[in-house]
Amino acid sequence: MPHKHDHFPETTERIRTAFFLNLAFTILELFGGWWANSVAILSDAVHDLGDSLSLGLAWYLNNVSQREKDARFSYGYHRFSLLGALLNAGILIGGAIFILSKAVPRLLNPESVQAPRMILFAVIGALVNGAAALKLRDSKNLNARVVSWHLMEDMLGWIAVLIVSLILLFVDLPILDPILSILITAFVTFNVLKNLRETIGVFLQSVPGEIDVREIDRELQSIPGVVSTHHTHVWSLDGENHVLTTHINLGPSASREKASQVKEDVKSILEPHDFFHLTVEIEFGEEDCAMC
Repeated sequence: MPHKHDHFPETTERIRTAFFLNLAFTILELFGGWWANSVAILSDAVHDLGDSLSLGLAWYLNNVSQREKDARFSYGYHRFSLLGALLNAGILIGGAIFILSKAVPRLLNPESVQAPRMILFAVIGALVNGAAALKLRDSKNLNARVVSWHLMEDMLGWIAVLIVSLILLFVDLPILDPILSILITAFVTFNVLKNLRETIGVFLQSVPGEIDVREIDRELQSIPGVVSTHHTHVWSLDGENHVLTTHINLGPSASREKASQVKEDVKSILEPHDFFHLTVEIEFGEEDCAMC
């Protein structure tokens, strides 16, 4: 049966924009850490440099994922985008560990900061990362969603720096900085792990969460002339483009015209699910099934 060809140049364009925004701000941040004499800003600049590398990787793999199918990858290159999501999740978890390694010691030995200069960079950082995260917020692409959590982590981090800097203008409580950093890191890591679980599920060809295979079987069995269905499988190429295969038994007395009508009915029933690829095998009795 025919399948649809979905590409996502818009997602790739958004990731590219996020990459250049993040890279430009990282360079500015390195200067700002030196200017404000702030180890916190310099360490965050190193973290943002890692983010820029992962964003560049996401951009590249999303470009690869748009290639047409060939003899080696007969379904196309969609799963390369999924590989980007997996690698970026690993990088982000590594970044969280790095941040915790800096924040936890500061709980025991809080360090003073130059609040006015940090406020300036906190505002710029929150705006830049917030704008980039906003561009990827509603994407269904797993790669883009993990990238958005990169940017969300950075935006929340800069908001925390802004809040702490404003408080430190009036009160000497430097311990607020590591406390907020730990809370934000825990929140972001929780969401990254949730996305990572979904990504691994797609790699293992689990049924997409929004699809009920048993309900699809019931809908197909309700088609006039269908005796039974079996070997119904649903999996996803990249968390966004899904594949379905099924065997439909019409019984030995069914005509060729009836088989053609059933195929049309199958396409109508499955159309709302917007499957990337459908494979329907029509059988005229259980003995016709090659897998039995």
